[in-house]
Amino acid sequence: MRFVIITGMSGAGKSCALKKFEDDNFFCVDNLPIELVSDFAKISLERNDHRNVAICVDIRSGEKIDSFDTVLDDMREHGIAYEILFLDASDETLIKRFKETRRAHPLAATGRVRDGIELERQKLEFLKKRADYIIDTTMLLVKELRIEIDKVFAGKSTSLFITVMSFGFKYGIPTDVDLVMDVRFMPNPYYVDELKHKTGNDEEVRNYVMNSEVSLEFMERFTSMADFLIPNYIKEGRSQLVIGIGCTGGKHRSVTVANKLYDHFKDKENIGVKVVHRDIYL
Repeated sequence: MRFVIITGMSGAGKSCALKKFEDDNFFCVDNLPIELVSDFAKISLERNDHRNVAICVDIRSGEKIDSFDTVLDDMREHGIAYEILFLDASDETLIKRFKETRRAHPLAATGRVRDGIELERQKLEFLKKRADYIIDTTMLLVKELRIEIDKVFAGKSTSLFITVMSFGFKYGIPTDVDLVMDVRFMPNPYYVDELKHKTGNDEEVRNYVMNSEVSLEFMERFTSMADFLIPNYIKEGRSQLVIGIGCTGGKHRSVTVANKLYDHFKDKENIGVKVVHRDIYL
């Protein structure tokens, strides 16, 4: 289990970072009280479900933040391994972000934002010194921060998780799909008596649908387009993508193509994929 402590300056992107870890299937907790961190880490280890954990601890803890140094020492002494990710940004950038969001700095509710930032730097200096990784977000967009986190934790998570969903147009287009492909132009097994009550999971149906030059050419062109799109979605910071494959009833052609697309993606590096057949048993 990896136990990651996200901390740093207010406005430097800690919420975005925590969301990134959540997308990477970490169990995430925001603003965990200092006095609970050690016990929470022990409980996470005892669960033994091998799920990674990320928590956010920062200046919102108030005066308790001063005791965090001792808590971290105690965790080390008890053999609890952790990594600290510290997010920082220039004063000017932080001031601009607080002005744009119209939020008050935690340490400058009634005073100048700059004074709050200066005091926060002093209080978090010990954490920055202890940090395993420091990311300066001054010049980073959210998608670029996500890429930087991937670089730091390379090989520990997928860059994009794809859900391939077959469906029937007669039951409506799924509301959560990002890309929709209509395959009703393919040969339809529904009109073949011995195939009508089978599905695209059956070999006979798959062979019938794919035994067509049109179907074969479509799969070649569609997978080529997908191979072009996926790296660009990743570059834009996307972490999840739902591809909908639709036919009339969602049992034959769409299931066949969805399974083919799953086979195409399943061994790709840095990509996770699952296939869902929404209407196959309706």
